[in-house]
Amino acid sequence: MQYHCGAMGSPNTHLQAGWDAFWRAARHMIGHDPDEIQIQLFDLAVAYAELSAAGSLDEFARSTARSNEPHEDFVQAVNRGYSANVLQELESRLRFAGALDWMKSGVADFIQESASAESQVKVGAMLENAADIFSNDGLSDEKRVMRRSIRQFSDTVVEPIAESVHRNDMMIPEEVLVGVRELGCFGMSVPVEYGGLKPGDSEDTIGMVVVTEELSRGSLGAAGSLITRPEIIVRALLEGGTDQQKEKWLPRLAAGDPLCAVAVTEPDTGSDVASVSLRATRVADGWILNGSKTWCTFAGKAGVVLVLARTDENAMLPHRGLSLFLIEKDPTDDYEFKFDSPVDGSLEGRAIPTLGYRGMHSFQLFFDGFFVPHANLIGESRGEGRGFYYTMRGFSGGRLQTAARASGLMQAAFESTLRYAKERVVFGKRLIDYPLTLAKLAKMATYIKVVKQYAYHVARLMDQGEGQLEASLVKLIACRYAEWVCREALQVHGGIGYSEETDVSRFYVDAKVLSIFEGAEETLALKVVGKAILDEIA
Repeated sequence: MQYHCGAMGSPNTHLQAGWDAFWRAARHMIGHDPDEIQIQLFDLAVAYAELSAAGSLDEFARSTARSNEPHEDFVQAVNRGYSANVLQELESRLRFAGALDWMKSGVADFIQESASAESQVKVGAMLENAADIFSNDGLSDEKRVMRRSIRQFSDTVVEPIAESVHRNDMMIPEEVLVGVRELGCFGMSVPVEYGGLKPGDSEDTIGMVVVTEELSRGSLGAAGSLITRPEIIVRALLEGGTDQQKEKWLPRLAAGDPLCAVAVTEPDTGSDVASVSLRATRVADGWILNGSKTWCTFAGKAGVVLVLARTDENAMLPHRGLSLFLIEKDPTDDYEFKFDSPVDGSLEGRAIPTLGYRGMHSFQLFFDGFFVPHANLIGESRGEGRGFYYTMRGFSGGRLQTAARASGLMQAAFESTLRYAKERVVFGKRLIDYPLTLAKLAKMATYIKVVKQYAYHVARLMDQGEGQLEASLVKLIACRYAEWVCREALQVHGGIGYSEETDVSRFYVDAKVLSIFEGAEETLALKVVGKAILDEIA
């Protein structure tokens, strides 16, 4: 039976052997309480994601094997090396299931050859004089033009201010917001009839991924996350909004005026969205909100905040008692604010000091008897109790965007490290002339290539109305890889890398947030991916 690898058309028998071993190991979980096997389930989830990513990369490599694209030898070498490493890691991850005796049919020989030190150094050596090692991406000319346009903006406007925004804990400067508006980035998920760039009923998720990659390459905090929140709100409106709500909000969101934020997480619930407790109580002509939210990114600068609140305390299933509201407020650059409802009640916000990911600022919010008109309940009466579903629709896109953010951040770290390794002389030799440096650079480039290709694959699935689970899979591995890449980037730089004078110190602290927001790593692995595995074998 073919699992995922085969579903993507890959004839790679070694990966198929890995999938067969994976599902045999997974069956050892039958009959166990998921909370009692969290360690094993976490390893299975990561293995699931890595095998899926390897299958996607293998499919891409095989489809381009006879192309005239630049750096084709790099693509093929990376494909072999990544598959070998995934299979090597798989053996360790599946040890809980006992000896599976699956490394046959040449799998062990494949791993020994393709994951060898010599193979890693060979890939690393390909990088020194490659102008754009990632240019062979399988994307259309239109998407490549889009990438060049956003990259030019990111290089000339975003990157020069990134260090100041981080070190001074600034709000995103207006020149960045103006540029993103002029490029139409805020309207990528808004249909053209509402002033956006999305044509008809079709989707352009790959375009969203490309834009996010390039903005994040300039700065994760000062640009990379700007289009995530609009997309979540737009998807919620398209899914459940009334005609009047779409006509009012979609053109404004497409224009980036107002800017927006999303308030879902609460102090006591974290990633457990179904446990939201902020209360919305029905009154004659609207709703009264009481409670708190946390980690609401960009809430200060936002003129509208999407808030998930509990409208039915007695719902049989807790997630069916949630609804979404659009809260209008005055934007501010201040670290603290208080906004009084024109009718009754107040909303207060306080920025949370963070290790990295500065620029947008994340806020704690406190709703005290805050009045919201019924017209601002998404879907109005027919939207009551549908908030969880509308939120999850947007979160899938948010998770894919997080993978794209990780990709852009990794690429910035890699490019900085490659430049430094070619210039820095240690013990009479350039850093790049040492095998260990080459192996590090090779692994960095491999992870970037893998995440890019898997993200594009997931984007195509989402354009077909699929890919919900895959969005969690790519987010899971992309964030883990980004932490490793940025850590090694700082390590190659040595002492100067630990200084705030270098970009890699910012990359390092920014990378940590990726595995926390848009679904914490553990939540995705256990409650989303792990659940999917257990459902499959049940």
